Amino acid sequence: MLKEYRTIKEVVGPLMVVEQVEGAKYEELVEIELLNGEIRRGRVLEINEDKAVVQLFEGPAGINLRDSKARFLGRPLEISLSEDMLGRVFDGLGRPKDDGPMLIPETKSDINGVPMNPVSRDYPNEFIQTGVSAIDGLNTLVRGQKLPVFSGSGLPHAELAAQITRQARVLNSDSKFAVVFAAIGITFEEAQFFIDDFTKTGAIDRTVMFMNLANDPAVERISTPRMALTTAEFLAYQKGMHVLVIMTDMTNYAEALRQVSAARKEVPGRRGYPGYLYTDLANLYERAGRIRGKEGSITQIPILTMPEDDKTHPIPDLTGYITEGQIILSRELYRKGVMPPIDVLPSLSRLKDKGIGKGKTREDHADTMNQLFSAYAQGKQAKELAAILGESALSDTDKLYAKFAEGFEKEYVSQGFTTNRTIEETLNLGWKLLSILPKTELKRIRDEYLEKYLPKREDD
Repeated sequence: MLKEYRTIKEVVGPLMVVEQVEGAKYEELVEIELLNGEIRRGRVLEINEDKAVVQLFEGPAGINLRDSKARFLGRPLEISLSEDMLGRVFDGLGRPKDDGPMLIPETKSDINGVPMNPVSRDYPNEFIQTGVSAIDGLNTLVRGQKLPVFSGSGLPHAELAAQITRQARVLNSDSKFAVVFAAIGITFEEAQFFIDDFTKTGAIDRTVMFMNLANDPAVERISTPRMALTTAEFLAYQKGMHVLVIMTDMTNYAEALRQVSAARKEVPGRRGYPGYLYTDLANLYERAGRIRGKEGSITQIPILTMPEDDKTHPIPDLTGYITEGQIILSRELYRKGVMPPIDVLPSLSRLKDKGIGKGKTREDHADTMNQLFSAYAQGKQAKELAAILGESALSDTDKLYAKFAEGFEKEYVSQGFTTNRTIEETLNLGWKLLSILPKTELKRIRDEYLEKYLPKREDD
């Protein structure tokens, strides 16, 4: 029989203090029973002698200090797991919210996960095709990688997330592919957009969705990504699936951390965020990867909106340190109507070289990727020069580079949110655009590939 405590002394924001507590443990789950019989949940954040600080998941409204009772359950917050979760929608605490039947769990797991032994990690080296040329061709996603998307307020990161969810697959693999989608602090409209899009396209059948809305308690946001990652670990390492985890928006997660930290009166770090923000984000991001001897894997795409489009803000800054690159969305391209507005030059995938080449994508991939980056950078410089000095100041070659940059943005980067390009289509499109330039300018591509893949021009 669990002991009940009527010694709730204080409720401040999402935190509650219970006194005269015996044997409470850090991260232990707590049930709070209100006078009307309603049950709320929380977890132990701090223990000081016989006082326990409890973080409330559902908010403090209606808690009467005298009449409410607290029960310490002796276990951490857990999630019930089953393969039947695919195709279902859950709230931020793992409870079904799609009016479907209750799950019969195969197992229960602590949402904080078990650290992966670095020695047992396998190196990410298998290409994941997202169908988005700017990612597949130039900033390739590899199975087991963490590749965040840095966006700005009002940019179409939701559409890009939905597109990747629908289209992503591991090439040359028979293993089942699943998506775990965690929506953290998003609006009802955004949540409905994802549910409608996945349902209409059939992507919902291979997707587990966790929805924490903007009007849900902020504290629930802290558990939402952990629920999603625990589910992904179950599907990957116990069911042998390739799992893609998409988490949007990590900025809302960090704001919830800041809110709880302020309520605990902790000394704030940079911009008011807690000093342990780096460690906390690393605990989430490092749950991606592959394990030797296991068929499944977890690949992560966290999405975050940069406050004031500032890449040096603590959230994108720390995320960039922990993850293997970043995809950056550009407001300038968005204004030009380029969709998705991926700015390929500052974007980076540190593992792209490991997932491309003969037998994975195509032998010419690395060379064309380097040439496209170089040509686009020169083309942008030529366009900036023309804007300052006029087009007459450009040499004939510069004019061709400017023409290439224009075509690259319109045809290669801009493909809309419904086009699903194979890697062959992406590479062939790259060759078509490179044929705008004189052959003598294509210095980064081996002669054998130029002979084999470069489209022949009429003047050749």
